[in-house]
Amino acid sequence: MSAEEVKTGQPPVVGEDDYQSSVRKPKCLFDKLTVSFYSIVCFVMSMLLTVIISAATLMRYIFEMDLYGYEEWIKIFAFWLYFMGAGYGAFAGTHVCADLVQSYLREGFLKRLILFVKCVVTLGVTLLFTSYGWDYLKFGFLGPLGTGVAIPRTVAWRIPLWTAYLSIFLGLASMCYYFMWDLIRAGKALFTGGKN
Repeated sequence: MSAEEVKTGQPPVVGEDDYQSSVRKPKCLFDKLTVSFYSIVCFVMSMLLTVIISAATLMRYIFEMDLYGYEEWIKIFAFWLYFMGAGYGAFAGTHVCADLVQSYLREGFLKRLILFVKCVVTLGVTLLFTSYGWDYLKFGFLGPLGTGVAIPRTVAWRIPLWTAYLSIFLGLASMCYYFMWDLIRAGKALFTGGKN
């Protein structure tokens, strides 16, 4: 029990000012615009996915009919949701990462070194996949022959597949951008001894 609980007999009241979120706040205009874009896209896509999947379920099990080609829309909307969510996670520092070793080490040079190496590997792998994402996007625009003929499309609705490939490239490129800043921060911490 805390001292306040002992005095009043009730748990302390936690106000809005007492709560500190661990998610980064956008500071510059670029971050504000991109975070707003990620948030809007994620919200809209999650709503669309909910509506389409619910409609498909109603059509199939209540009306015993099929919702024509809904899988194609689901895939495209899911790509946008996942990759814009990944971009936001990279900005906020809440993306999935293996911090097990870092969480068990005490503050010091070894911990800062491991964090720096993790940032180098993360950025390197993300850059590799971003180059694949770029190739994928070019394939979506130019087709298998690279001439703009026979552009890949979905089967039922004939939606150009570059609409999904664009989300992959944008998400990976924004992840690279924010991982680069994480690497710079980790490098500063490593080479300055953790002093700001």
